[in-house]
Amino acid sequence: MSGRPGVLIDLSPLTENPAFARMWIGSTLSGIGGQLTLVTVMLHVFALTGSTFAVSMIAVAGLVPMVLAGLYGGMLADAFDRRLVALIAATVTFVSTALLAALTWSGGETIWWLYVLSMINSAANSVGMATRTAIVPRLIPRDKLAAASALNGVAFGLTVMAGPALAGLLVALTGYGWTYTIDVVLMLSMFLGLWTLPSLRPEGEVVRPGLASLVDGWRFLRRAGNIRMQYIVDIIAMTFGQPLVLFPALGTVLLGGGALTTGLLTAAVAVGTFASSLFSGRVVQYRWHGRGIERAVEAYGAAILLFGLVLLVSAGASPATETAPHIALIVLACIALAFSGAADNVSSIYRNTMMQAAVPDAMRGRLQGVFIVVVAGGPRVGALYAGTLATFTALWFPPLLGGFLVIALVAILARRSPRFRGYDAENPEP
Repeated sequence: MSGRPGVLIDLSPLTENPAFARMWIGSTLSGIGGQLTLVTVMLHVFALTGSTFAVSMIAVAGLVPMVLAGLYGGMLADAFDRRLVALIAATVTFVSTALLAALTWSGGETIWWLYVLSMINSAANSVGMATRTAIVPRLIPRDKLAAASALNGVAFGLTVMAGPALAGLLVALTGYGWTYTIDVVLMLSMFLGLWTLPSLRPEGEVVRPGLASLVDGWRFLRRAGNIRMQYIVDIIAMTFGQPLVLFPALGTVLLGGGALTTGLLTAAVAVGTFASSLFSGRVVQYRWHGRGIERAVEAYGAAILLFGLVLLVSAGASPATETAPHIALIVLACIALAFSGAADNVSSIYRNTMMQAAVPDAMRGRLQGVFIVVVAGGPRVGALYAGTLATFTALWFPPLLGGFLVIALVAILARRSPRFRGYDAENPEP
């Protein structure tokens, strides 16, 4: 990629490491399908129930199995061939998505089936994500880990830009069955990326899955103050600053535009993620990762606060409908969400690099399991916060209050943790 040196993204992890490149491509294509299903399930539940709370419960229903699977999957990744563990997790996701498509085509889908299959997908994805992330440091050198994290930001941006927008369009034009079916097809690419990897057994002392392995990981985490602090900061951001569950209702009753607006709002987050990764050259060169996480998460809170203000203005405007949306306000909401995606991605680059560089390989699967639980579980708690609060107040209130809370809480915690703020990527310490 041409451009001013040090500004654009570093592509060397892809060009110099074929195994990482194959896994990255497979994860990206299957991720687009996963986003198709994620948004379609939300729209499907809202169509069946008309309830934002019911949509939020889709996320909450998957929380417990996701937590348990993430923790146990991390132990599996530290005890067995990580390639095999990732392949099994991908197979479970493939089968559950295929069943979702079959039920929809046959007309047998119900709210309870959507809940159950979402739970299975959450659990399998938790194991797969933890294992694949633990694999990355075995494929590329440590000084390229930040660049690899930025590339994963590009992948995430592509999946969330393409997936939700396509989901909104496909649901509006063809219904739910085709969307689920396309995900089934795209999932096949994940198998190609994983199947061609070499055997990747953990290095160092291996602890069999079970209570002893879990206790061993917990003891390490208690000593790892920097890792623990990044977990806490991310939980705060995702709990109080995650408005995704509100998007179906926003497209229906506040901003207008229906399913297409839902897809645009979700895709706007990915636009910010993609752009910040594309111009991540200087981001990955910044060595003070703890300070970078703090500033990025505070910027994220400010963007969510701005999004809440846009919704507040929309609530005071004339009523919007699917055919007569508030176009200007939708654009402003998308801009705010794009800034939130950019800030979250910068934080993610530093958090991922810290996890992969500071944690020893024999412990990496378990800590990645906890990391995935935090990353994926936080938004589900956030869905409960936003869905419940919106039910009893207004759609604009959760992001408005949440943005304030994210900024204030992270500022207080970071300033009380000088070791975290002084974390140096050139001398990684957990």
